[in-house]
Amino acid sequence: MMKNLDHLLLRAEQLISRIEAVLPQPLAAPDWSAAIAWRYRRRSGGQGQLAPVRQVAAIALQDLQEIDAQKEKIQRNTEQFVQGHTANNVLLTGARGTGKSSLIRACLQAYAAQGLRLIEVDKSDLTDLPDIVEIVADRPEKFIIYCDDLSFEEGEGGYKALKSILDGSVAAATPNVLIYATSNRRHLLPEQMKDNLSYTTSADGEIHPGEVVEEKISLSERFGLWVSFYPFSQDEYLAIVAQWLSALGVPAAGIEAARPEALVWALERGSRSGRVAHQFARDYAGRLHQA
Repeated sequence: MMKNLDHLLLRAEQLISRIEAVLPQPLAAPDWSAAIAWRYRRRSGGQGQLAPVRQVAAIALQDLQEIDAQKEKIQRNTEQFVQGHTANNVLLTGARGTGKSSLIRACLQAYAAQGLRLIEVDKSDLTDLPDIVEIVADRPEKFIIYCDDLSFEEGEGGYKALKSILDGSVAAATPNVLIYATSNRRHLLPEQMKDNLSYTTSADGEIHPGEVVEEKISLSERFGLWVSFYPFSQDEYLAIVAQWLSALGVPAAGIEAARPEALVWALERGSRSGRVAHQFARDYAGRLHQA
């Protein structure tokens, strides 16, 4: 009888071990000294992991041209944050390729020595934000949780998790965490023509948005700082091209000679963005140095 009981206990322990092996495990803290930036990824089986980014793009704030007003706002907010003062969650919106993501990475490089760290989280993993906030809450560093190209479709789970964090239900107790997000649109939920039907007009003619519209703008409003980026003019685009060519070692005469080609390059791509300027500069400088 005792032998059978021991056998049953052994089988039960083996079964429990197998079940535990497939259940999602708590998020484990990484080696924080291994990097200044991490990517959060949810692996198969629902296991979350913070993976260090070994090579962070080396972008300096002075490398980013023609966005001085936006740079001043983001830099000021970030500096307040790393110095332990109050600061805001930030939503950077506007035209693609105008430096939104680059500006965040440049701030990381500028303030990493003062303890600034970055955790990149995909939109699909935002439901795990409370776990990420909890694991960094007691750290001495300051953490930017970075969401790139953020937007939501109706009913996505990450929407409610992000809204909760921005409301302060979790982050209020963690002054070492801010959310920085980029998006091509100000309102992070899709807007449709039928939403206009929910608007109402009061007796004095004042227009009031309905619940559908209120819900779609409410997430954006929870970011304390909005920073807008705009398409570059031709002169601004050429100034950015010149800056990148200079950084890549092209002499002044070569920079001047590159202007017509830079305009054609932008025309072919239908954009005068900072990204297009950087791509042209890399191509032109590479060809010049190869010649």
